[in-house]
Amino acid sequence: MATRHERPRCSRISAVRNLYYRVWRNPFSMQGYTRLENETPERRIVMPNYGSIKGGHFRSQRPYPGNEIRTTKYTLLTFIPRNLYEQFHRCANIYFLFLALLNWIPVVEAFRKDITMIPLVLVLGLVAIKDAVEDFRRYRFDRVHNHLATEAWDRNEKKYVEKYWKEVQVGDFVRLRCNEIIPADILLLSSSDPDGLCHIETANLDGETNLKQRQVIKGFTELETEFDPMKFNSVIECEKPNNDLNRFQGYIIYKNEKKAGLSKDNLLLRGCTIRNTEEVVGIAIYAGHETKAMLNNNGPRYKRSKLERQMNVDVFWCVIILVVMCLFSAIGHGLWVAGYGDQRPVFDVLSADGTSLSPALSGLYLFFTMIIVLQVLIPISLYVSIEIIKICQVFFIHQDVDLYDEETDSHLQCRALNITEDLGQIQYIFSDKTGTLTENKMVFRRCTVAGVEYSHDANAKRLAMYQDLDSEDEECMSKSETIPRCDSTSSHQSAKVGHRTQSTKSHRRTGSRAEAKRASILSKHTAFSSPMEKDITPDPQLLEKVNECASRLEVLRQRGQPLSHLTPELSDTIDFFIALTVCNTVMVSSPNQPRHKVRVRFELKSPVKSLEDFIKRFTPSRLTSGSNNSSSSSLSTSKSLHRISSSTLVSPSSDVASTKMGEDSGRSPQREKNENGFRAETTIAEGKDAGGELRYEAESPDEAALVYAAKAYNCALVGRLPELVTVELPHVGKLAFELLHTLGFDSTRKRMSVVVRHPLTDEIVVYTKGADSVIMDLLQQPPPEEDTAGKRTRKIRSKTQNYLNQYATDGLRTLCIAKRILHKEEYAHWLEHRLEAESAVENRDELLYQSAVCLETDLQLLGATGIEDRLQDGVPETIANLRKAGLQIWVLTGDKQETAINIAYSCKLLAQDEELLTLNAESQENCAALLEQCISRVESKSPLNKRLHAAANGAVDFVPSNGTSPSAAAMRHNFSLVVDGRTLTFALEKTLEDKFLALAQSCRTVLCCRSTPLQKSMVVKLVRDRLKVMTLAIGDGANDVSMIQVADVGVGISGQEGMQAAMASDFAIARFRHLQKLLLVHGHWCYSRLANMVLYFFYKNAMFVALLFWYQFFCGFSGSTMIDQWYLIFFNLLFSSVPQLITGILDKDVSAETLVALPHLYKSGQQSEEYKPYMFWMNMVDALYQSLVCFFFPYLVWSFF
Repeated sequence: MATRHERPRCSRISAVRNLYYRVWRNPFSMQGYTRLENETPERRIVMPNYGSIKGGHFRSQRPYPGNEIRTTKYTLLTFIPRNLYEQFHRCANIYFLFLALLNWIPVVEAFRKDITMIPLVLVLGLVAIKDAVEDFRRYRFDRVHNHLATEAWDRNEKKYVEKYWKEVQVGDFVRLRCNEIIPADILLLSSSDPDGLCHIETANLDGETNLKQRQVIKGFTELETEFDPMKFNSVIECEKPNNDLNRFQGYIIYKNEKKAGLSKDNLLLRGCTIRNTEEVVGIAIYAGHETKAMLNNNGPRYKRSKLERQMNVDVFWCVIILVVMCLFSAIGHGLWVAGYGDQRPVFDVLSADGTSLSPALSGLYLFFTMIIVLQVLIPISLYVSIEIIKICQVFFIHQDVDLYDEETDSHLQCRALNITEDLGQIQYIFSDKTGTLTENKMVFRRCTVAGVEYSHDANAKRLAMYQDLDSEDEECMSKSETIPRCDSTSSHQSAKVGHRTQSTKSHRRTGSRAEAKRASILSKHTAFSSPMEKDITPDPQLLEKVNECASRLEVLRQRGQPLSHLTPELSDTIDFFIALTVCNTVMVSSPNQPRHKVRVRFELKSPVKSLEDFIKRFTPSRLTSGSNNSSSSSLSTSKSLHRISSSTLVSPSSDVASTKMGEDSGRSPQREKNENGFRAETTIAEGKDAGGELRYEAESPDEAALVYAAKAYNCALVGRLPELVTVELPHVGKLAFELLHTLGFDSTRKRMSVVVRHPLTDEIVVYTKGADSVIMDLLQQPPPEEDTAGKRTRKIRSKTQNYLNQYATDGLRTLCIAKRILHKEEYAHWLEHRLEAESAVENRDELLYQSAVCLETDLQLLGATGIEDRLQDGVPETIANLRKAGLQIWVLTGDKQETAINIAYSCKLLAQDEELLTLNAESQENCAALLEQCISRVESKSPLNKRLHAAANGAVDFVPSNGTSPSAAAMRHNFSLVVDGRTLTFALEKTLEDKFLALAQSCRTVLCCRSTPLQKSMVVKLVRDRLKVMTLAIGDGANDVSMIQVADVGVGISGQEGMQAAMASDFAIARFRHLQKLLLVHGHWCYSRLANMVLYFFYKNAMFVALLFWYQFFCGFSGSTMIDQWYLIFFNLLFSSVPQLITGILDKDVSAETLVALPHLYKSGQQSEEYKPYMFWMNMVDALYQSLVCFFFPYLVWSFF
């Protein structure tokens, strides 16, 4: 009986099912539905959409938006009204429209009616032309995409017909072939791959060139015939459209009332490209502007700069001044008219009824007349000029060759067009470490296995050789145009000079553009695969131990003895390398066809998908019995040209499969029967070269580094399927690990796990890798008894922890490797909860997280790895110059504390003479005590200790800090602060954030380690809001997006982890060193140009208006002008605008070389020295003085002479 919480859901499913049956059992008796009637606001229900039948009664409804996209703002009919509507959202345009209309009133008319309209019409027309050109470009882009061709199912013709993208609707069945772009968000129903796989390239979405696997939904992978849309009899319920590329939830209800969960692995996103798969079929779930790609397409970002905010305040003061001048003129005119008394002057204009106006009414009319006359005080061209100047500034920044990167062939990109001057006022920089300060090229450096450390000295020499190549490249390129080439596939054990070849250096930045192009082409399809990353030299001792373990393993297998006869040390060693090979999502491809995987297929049972399946396969009789129950499986050859169909007898232990690798690498794959009578089938696609090298496509550099490290010890990953991972071990050959579950990495758990069935032991094993701070807390506690196993466990844990600390001190990224063996009862209990979580609709993510946490406990530690990530070129010099410019640099990283500290020393972020304040707290109370202790330590050496203590206790407000004042420098008395992630959580609480901020402000450097993406954004927001400073955040990965968007200026690096950060940023660069010129040179120029241009605009307009105002004293404040009205109207628009445009675009107060050589010149922008609030009033006073001279000096000269 359903519980109170279950009943609404059950009733909803029941209603959906009933409606579905009514449609499908009699489709011609009612209209087809694409959307169900009882759809909830949070859910979307999708059913097949077959189109119309000629002469029939079935007609499709279209409640969901179509697939046609329209990014244009206007149409031919709506362009003029909508563009005017948008332009009049700007207050300045409304103001001048009011003046133009005011001039049409006869009693206040100052100029000819048509003249006053000309400036407004010209400005509106120029902006409209610009908007029309931009919109026409968008129209052409939309037209190209809307008219791309695809194949969709047509019920009338009972086949797939070619349609335009714009004709695809939600509910349509779409067929795609290899290298085709996906037209809509499609749920994968069928694939030509026999394993139900589809591979996509997501470069158009996130910039990642590596392939991603997508899988046919459960229930359709077992189809033995080609998918027939006419037989589709299911209902799909999923979440509403959203812009989260990494999330998709829903389920499919089959006709037999069963349902299966849906995830992002079943969804093909619009804009991605089909790879490695001949043909796929799916049903459109989201179309057009509801697709995730379109929901993420926000275009350029618009922000309001700090200078523009100050300028708006000054424009308001100009309005006040204008009102005061007009009011003074109105009063003066009223007094002047009143002075005539009853005798009106002969030039007085009578009203319509022939009477004279009263002085008060004359003054009132004169007030509005003077607003028209003095309108120049508020320049209509100022905003237009600023917009033109900023566009030109962005253009010249983009054309700077110093900001061009040859290796990635990328220029600086600007996505926020109106904050260029903010680049010259930055005070705090928040930077990620991995991929931002470092190369993000992970190289396996050292490891410890079973408590024994292997230093890999030969590999260290190999890496040092690459370090030496950097200094030699420029010298070699200056002497010679060509360098002798050598095969890049030479043995990884060779450390000869032959490695110092051009192919080996292809991942480095060289002076040759041709070589950079070649390197880009070589790495285009396979990231994280440069020779430095994959050619690993193994440690001789560890290699000998691996070979010994493999040979013993082969002997035990031949003798039919269990693996328990292996010594614990050898068992941990082989499990360590199996974990490196299996616990990842790396795909395998061949070198000559990088977009086609090497497949090693074993005809095994599919992974556990239900409790019934588990009971059948893991009962004691199946695990121990030797019965000869057989089953046959046959799959159609039409599914794939690469597939070899066969019927295979499956023994009770057919999941245990291994194939001896033949000595002859050229022999064709064949079926062999192993010693235990098991049968296995191997199908290897063509594509291995003479050296037998495989290419690994990883989603992260860490995964690639570990897989290449295992391959260096002859433990190679040779195939990956959704349900199978094939590993090749020395002496043993190929082993097929049945992949039961994959628990992916996330920033909360900080680990990844796979659940496999070991082919040699039939045991269910959980292999886990993750951050040492997490894994070490999940280890199984050794027994208190002083037995041999307990002593060994404690010894391994202690030694491993010591080695981890040593690795971190050396600046290496650390990962712990662990495993857990599950009994079938434990697995059955966990599987029940896992299946419930996967099929859940509400709180699905939380349930999946809880199930993962339950599995990843009581782990057995196998070892740890140390991976090196080298600094980018020019990082230490860049940081040193930014420091000299007065910029405060904080590093927010997810790395281990010791690793981050070591890198900080390497890049000169930390100095040897600085005192390091470390905050590692276990509770909020402990954190508060540590903060008090550190503040007291700083107070003892800081001359401003009283102020610091008051700020820490919230007694005073934080004052804006530019980091350049003597007081700020005195507070930072050679202190640096290091905070770990757990302590940062406590420090960001409301009760402690003041103390934390006060302490951080007194330190020269702040290093936040083990930080989550949310913590990064919270730190940036805290500093920005409380200190009232200009902040810049820079990062390269998806985990940096939140802090990039929170900062005043966000800078993304288009690195190896894709383009997520670059697409979310205001400016995108290729290297961290480019930040130096972007800020110190272009930032300084942009700020200086705009600041002086704006101030001069106010000055010249005020001076011009003052001349008109002084003339009113000599014409009875009548609103007359001594300047022709044409000159008056076009003064701002034409006569005085061009010089300011040229100055604002091209002026260079200091040369680029000087700004780089003297970084402290940047401090003028930080302190807003060129545009302070008082400077506006100085310019007003100066304009008043100049106007007095320009008006009265000629007047007096004319009077006397």
